[in-house]
Amino acid sequence: MFYPLPAFIGLRYAKATKGSNFIAFINLFSVAGIALGLMSLITVLSVMNGFEGELKQRNLGITPHILVQAQNNKGAAINFSQEVPGVLASSQYIEGEGLVQSVQGLKGVQFQGIEPEVMQQSSVIAENMLIGELTDLEQGHYKMIIGRALSIQLQLRVGDKARLIASGNSYFGPFGRIYSQRVFKVVGIYDVGSVLDDKVILINLNDAAKLLRTKTQDVAQTRLFLEDAFEYKAVTDLLDAKGVASTNWRTQQGALFDAVKMEKNMMSLMLLLIIAVAAFNIVSALVMVVTEKQGDIAILLTQGMTRKSIMAIFLFNGAYNGIKGTIIGVSLGLLLVYQINNILSLLNVPIHLGPNGLGLPVDLQWQQVGVLVFTSLILCFIASLYPAIQALRVSPANALKYE
Repeated sequence: MFYPLPAFIGLRYAKATKGSNFIAFINLFSVAGIALGLMSLITVLSVMNGFEGELKQRNLGITPHILVQAQNNKGAAINFSQEVPGVLASSQYIEGEGLVQSVQGLKGVQFQGIEPEVMQQSSVIAENMLIGELTDLEQGHYKMIIGRALSIQLQLRVGDKARLIASGNSYFGPFGRIYSQRVFKVVGIYDVGSVLDDKVILINLNDAAKLLRTKTQDVAQTRLFLEDAFEYKAVTDLLDAKGVASTNWRTQQGALFDAVKMEKNMMSLMLLLIIAVAAFNIVSALVMVVTEKQGDIAILLTQGMTRKSIMAIFLFNGAYNGIKGTIIGVSLGLLLVYQINNILSLLNVPIHLGPNGLGLPVDLQWQQVGVLVFTSLILCFIASLYPAIQALRVSPANALKYE
């Protein structure tokens, strides 16, 4: 196979081991460092992406993505699913805080008044119902659906009744302040695997309004279901342009996802430093190669090779190690990502964070892999520049003086 002369000589230097064992040793560790750094980065980012995706599906499956305020008259005339890009569906929604009282105890909760038919089509809760369906929340029958965690804490089963007390609505009676309350029947249990499973209960929209002793149209907000909850900013900006006031999930869950994002960025930075250290080991190896090969450089110059070609020799030398380490690192990283749950199973390490409680959640994003490969190769190229420039400065007369 034909190679350009600088590439041919550069590859010969990179592969040579006879008489330069120490240089070969440094090259080996440079390649190993780049490979291990890339493998670790790909694995960690894939697991962090999966973990973030699970949080997104579970927590934001219960928390409304965007709420259009109840008092906003402009929002009433908008068909959100057709006029606002990124919105899958919309429904009326009432939210309040209260207490659930059963025979076994009392628990503070957040009740959500929903339109069952819309939620059945659009909510992740519908896909995670253990017993019953969202459409069982019939208007006027005062039924509720609770999370599995809450059912265990209060020992409530389907068919049991519990008292729901609305803490935000009260009136004065003969015996003092009385909070609005109703007895609800449990008709369903869901298990999303979220921290909100023991806090959020679902009731019919009109039953929620009656519990609050008000009319539905006076308190109901419009709940928007987005295709991607993380793309809320474009939707809220469009709503602001239309003069529609809204709130989004970040008011309740923003701090959690900011913390996850910060952790992912810090882990990426630390592992990227491993690649940087390994890449700059190439500098040490190439500087020694340039020192050792000064006679060769002088002869090549006297034979008519240009200084740019001399520089290209050592750039190819450094690039060879970088490409080799990158290929090995990406291959090992992809292998580990696809087999990590099998490896954990063989090592008998019980981790149940993934979908349906199986293993680690993994989300490999190829654009991230592409960015990591590009960054690794750029670092290796930058590390090769200094030794290559030093090779340019070799004087043939001085180099051959004692030959």
